[in-house]
Amino acid sequence: MYLVQTAHPQFLGLLLGCLAWIFVMITTGLNEWRLWYLDVGNTSVITSGVAWVGIWRACFYSHVLAKVENCQSISIAAPFAPAEIPVAQVLMMLAVVAGLVANICGAVAMRLVYFSVADRRNMRLVFVLAGMLYLLTSGLCLVPLLWNINSVAKNNTIDFPQEFQLPSAPVRQQIGSAIGVGIFASVLSLISGLLFLSYRYVCRSLRSQEPRDTGEPVLGPQTKTSLHSSHLDTICIVKNKACDGR
Repeated sequence: MYLVQTAHPQFLGLLLGCLAWIFVMITTGLNEWRLWYLDVGNTSVITSGVAWVGIWRACFYSHVLAKVENCQSISIAAPFAPAEIPVAQVLMMLAVVAGLVANICGAVAMRLVYFSVADRRNMRLVFVLAGMLYLLTSGLCLVPLLWNINSVAKNNTIDFPQEFQLPSAPVRQQIGSAIGVGIFASVLSLISGLLFLSYRYVCRSLRSQEPRDTGEPVLGPQTKTSLHSSHLDTICIVKNKACDGR
């Protein structure tokens, strides 16, 4: 069965899924999850008045210290880190892995369609698996984003150790660019998952579209006519009748 014309939206879904996976990785590595605005009068170190708090590190600019950009790592077991930070570390890494596997499954699904692979028994399974993994990637990415948005909205504090040189509470804080990139990645991954799950042969069997072997010989029009004529000739010979008018 020729399926190339049936999977163009799913090919678009694969492209969107690859793009979403790239943005998920970018979101994971960015520091700008939260922007902390500080009172410069109360700190002589953070001369810029702004600090970036990510899920892996906290950074700020300073013209007083030896380095202009100063960053301190936040480990998953850091006792001062609020729950949303280690949870985000775990979920974002799982989102990266799930997105990678989803893209692999999506590529295999496209291969089954576009390269006319003879054995398509697992095609439905591969499409469903790719779609579900894309949805899982979207969910894994979206949960820590929404949690951090909630923390920013409540202006929650973080009791940083002394070596971070950051106060426990900012004057105010707002969401950073990483949140926007992550939401965009989640939406793309969600669209990819829905496109793969909406493929027509996910809900409808391929076998119903394939020609069935009835066990009868396939005869063309000329073959049937020839057999019919031969049968009449045989009858005419046996009965000694003229067959000019048949």
